[in-house]
Amino acid sequence: MSRPLAPPAEDLLTAARAAPGFMPDDEGTALYEAARTVAVPGPLLEVGSWMGRSALYLAAAARETGRQVVTVDHHRGSEEHQPGWEYHDPSLVDPAVGLLDTLPRFRRTIADAGAEDVVIAVVARSEVLAPLWTTPLALLFLDGSHTEESARRDQDAWVAKLAVGGTLAIHDVFPDPADGGQAPYGVYRRVLASGDFAELPGTGSLRLLRRER
Repeated sequence: MSRPLAPPAEDLLTAARAAPGFMPDDEGTALYEAARTVAVPGPLLEVGSWMGRSALYLAAAARETGRQVVTVDHHRGSEEHQPGWEYHDPSLVDPAVGLLDTLPRFRRTIADAGAEDVVIAVVARSEVLAPLWTTPLALLFLDGSHTEESARRDQDAWVAKLAVGGTLAIHDVFPDPADGGQAPYGVYRRVLASGDFAELPGTGSLRLLRRER
């Protein structure tokens, strides 16, 4: 029995635009282009997946370039998704344990798009997986929890694993506190201050940097 043909990248982009999530399409398209054009070998890895929208933008690039996307998320939601906070969705709570569980929705998003062959989901806290990871990354997308502590933790755990010539993408970077939380902006400023990265053109709250050394 023949296997069904994998959907082309354009279909994955269409699926990404229709998927649940918070990433605007112009930022998602910029993430796709950054992943599609990165010049070094290696997988694409995102920290923070929610229900799979950004993973599909990355999957479209992976489909074109023969790469894999690895998503790292504990799937219990960030602080803003918990009960009493702005983005809480009661339908995502697993009644058996009383905690959020976005993994079933994430898996449905990826499966419905036909992207299971290029997206590898790792269910773990990013700082738990990072010590076990040795493959240099072509692209690292940081979009996890946005508290200062967790953002620093993700930076410390993963940025050093990016290959020289690879691309670092950071989401929700808002220089003005009136526009959003400052933790991702802090990561962006610290990475630039290291002298190891050169800034690339960004889009909206998405910042892109290339590792130079």
